[in-house]
Amino acid sequence: MTISLISPGRYVQGEGALKDLGKYLESFGKKALVVASGSGLKAWGEELKAGLKDKEYVIDNFGGKECSQIQINRLVELGKQEAVDFVIGFGGGKPIDTAKAVAHKLGNIPVVIIPTIAATDAPTSALSVIYTEEGVYEAVWTFPNNPNLVLVDTGIIAKSPARFLVAGMGDALATKFEAEANFQANNDTNAGAKATVTARTLANLCYEILLEYGPMAKAAVEEGIVTPALEQVVEANVLLSGLGFENNGVAGAHAMHDGFTVLEDVHGYYHGEKVGFCTIAQLVMEGRPAELIEEVINFNYTVGLPITLAQIGVTEDIPAKIKKVSESVPDYVHNEPFEVTAKKIYDAILGADALGRRFLEQ
Repeated sequence: MTISLISPGRYVQGEGALKDLGKYLESFGKKALVVASGSGLKAWGEELKAGLKDKEYVIDNFGGKECSQIQINRLVELGKQEAVDFVIGFGGGKPIDTAKAVAHKLGNIPVVIIPTIAATDAPTSALSVIYTEEGVYEAVWTFPNNPNLVLVDTGIIAKSPARFLVAGMGDALATKFEAEANFQANNDTNAGAKATVTARTLANLCYEILLEYGPMAKAAVEEGIVTPALEQVVEANVLLSGLGFENNGVAGAHAMHDGFTVLEDVHGYYHGEKVGFCTIAQLVMEGRPAELIEEVINFNYTVGLPITLAQIGVTEDIPAKIKKVSESVPDYVHNEPFEVTAKKIYDAILGADALGRRFLEQ
């Protein structure tokens, strides 16, 4: 049996880290294409430019756009016209995933990821989730290499809305349980072989950090301050969750999330918020012990993650809509270590919703 683990070339995290960006870029070339969120540019654009120091750059304001093939192709053409040597993704998950895809299509040139929020585990991975222009899940593109550099300035993260950090906790929450599903099924991972003990340990550590430090980290961001708890949760959301999902695999929770994207009702909610609810649904589908499911529901409630369908916007025509979701999940739902049917998914989602509603009634 062969095991394997993949990771970004370098991970840097800390308050004020953006100021040191230039020293990490020396080997990447002279000119960068920066794919940046509009909000990130508005809040931190001057700091980014200062960090780039003597590098040439062209900045694309990616604000509000989807990581779609149309946007990727547009930026590839821009990169060719500007003869860029490397790509920087600056902002949230959409510009980050787009930057990775653009760098790959420009000839697998170096890519640097600088998240301005800790809302997903996208920064460290060698893949991009592709959506239509309307925000419906389309595909996952995988690349031969992880980002060359991931730089996380926790001073920036601390100034972002707390809802983003909480969404990141929802995304990270699934890591442990999807890792366990893939291990039990003896699946290969994104690394192209079986999971390492290291990867499984990282997934477990991710969950432990969330439970211990999640509420304190949320409190820190609500005050706009950097604390040790925030540093730990940012590392869990970005690095541990990123390494954990890529080197163990995803399963029911993320597959159900992707099924939910067919409903317009949920488009106003963040990826991690929906994954947080779908993690409960995965545990229900797997028949996990009541104590564990209650622990996850209580964690979600404490930090502000959804525990009911209503909390992700699904309030009307629920049976018909969940049937549509259950029939729209991607094939990787079969990473679960048992036969998964649309009926099982349907029942699990409604079962999770019922548990959440009963929790709120207590």
